[in-house]
Amino acid sequence: MLTGVWENPTIGLNEVIKYNKIKLIMGHYEDLWYEIHDDIKKRGLNKEFDAQLEKMRSQDKHKHKEVRDRWSYAHSKVVNLSTKQLSNKKALN
Repeated sequence: MLTGVWENPTIGLNEVIKYNKIKLIMGHYEDLWYEIHDDIKKRGLNKEFDAQLEKMRSQDKHKHKEVRDRWSYAHSKVVNLSTKQLSNKKALN
């Protein structure tokens, strides 16, 4: 979906598109939340993910972030920690 104010609405083959504050949005917030929720559920990391979100609520650097950013950060953090733990267990065996 495109949003913004177009300066030149007519576009030819060789014209440069000029726009003011246009945003290219690949999906909706719901898509991201579904993908994160689905991935966390498949990996069995529900408790860890919820604990990470809860922990972030009291941290100043995360307090004023948007929900989408907090979920993305918590997802990557929990998945990375889980991956490291699995690789450490494999290295010990």
